[in-house]
Amino acid sequence: MSDTTNEHFATITEPGLDALRRRIGAPITNTLEPWCHEATRDNIRHYAHGIGDDNPLWCDPDYAATTRHGGIIAPPSFLYACDRIVSGYCGGLPGVHAMWAGADWTWHKPARRNDEIKTEASLKDLILHDTQFAGRAVQQIYQVKFYNDDGDFLAEADSWVFRTERATAAEKGVKYDDLKARPEKRYTEDEIADIYRQYGTETLRGATPRFIEDVNVGDTLPTMVKGPMTVTGFIAYAQGWGGLYIRANRLAYKQIQKHRGLGIPNRFNVPDCPERVHWEEEFAHKVGAPGAYDYGPERASWMTHHLTDWCGDDGFVQKSSCKIRRHNPVGDVLFINGKVTETFSEGDRQCVRIEQEARNQDDELSILASGVVELPSKAT
Repeated sequence: MSDTTNEHFATITEPGLDALRRRIGAPITNTLEPWCHEATRDNIRHYAHGIGDDNPLWCDPDYAATTRHGGIIAPPSFLYACDRIVSGYCGGLPGVHAMWAGADWTWHKPARRNDEIKTEASLKDLILHDTQFAGRAVQQIYQVKFYNDDGDFLAEADSWVFRTERATAAEKGVKYDDLKARPEKRYTEDEIADIYRQYGTETLRGATPRFIEDVNVGDTLPTMVKGPMTVTGFIAYAQGWGGLYIRANRLAYKQIQKHRGLGIPNRFNVPDCPERVHWEEEFAHKVGAPGAYDYGPERASWMTHHLTDWCGDDGFVQKSSCKIRRHNPVGDVLFINGKVTETFSEGDRQCVRIEQEARNQDDELSILASGVVELPSKAT
């Protein structure tokens, strides 16, 4: 258990909650600059590679030109890089830890190469919870809408973070007691070979259409593997997504001056950002996590990656809803599975509903998700 006796972390207070409630519904105009203003060729590729997705529809201009899109489009989850709020940046309750925990997305159109992305955001709701992880917690829900520079409505999302007291989570949280008691996971050569075999057999539908007539309720999607988790992998995602608070030198100083709660002393007593839970084991333990762990939007992006590999170039991911159930610390590996639960029509659109879940190497549930995918029909 981490020693927090010499540290003074902020707590959730009623005045702080009251002040936050007064923000509900008000447009947010002073958020941090997004990592990506435009869906450039490089920005799209960097994001896709950050989630381990090398689909040529996102990454190869020559290939993309042969598709119905006529050029590169962005993967659905690229929009996480175009807005800090949908990715977990939250106001109020300074110094209280925030963990991104889920999102409900609806996409209307794909973001195309060189689209400039504009957003509208507001705080939608606050919900109080009693959790195993940290006792009292606040679910802070935001609504964000995305447009391109022509005014086309690209997508909308409700996303949420859980605000937890760092010291309470570290000292009293019981969610990961069983995990803390286990020996550190070390993979055998045979286990690594099996994971690599699964990577080698992943299939990308690509240019071969998946028609609605060929899909049946009960069909399963191929298993997609992610991991084993490494800090290197988390950094790869941050390179494409941008992170929330990763700043260097004078920019780090400016950030801490503006938002004092972000400057948490590291082991050298240097103020550093709370985002280091994703690469610094010691600090992750201090917030109650079992170790340095993956990013929430990263994991949500893996779920839509699973869908786009399956539906191919002519399919369109219309909706995705995901709820994170536990942390994925360094060393975990995830296996993502999905099943068709419904086929239905919306006007002239032919759609498939898919339920997904991801479990780790110990069969522990990591994330629940569902998606709606529009598919082409042989009749048109």
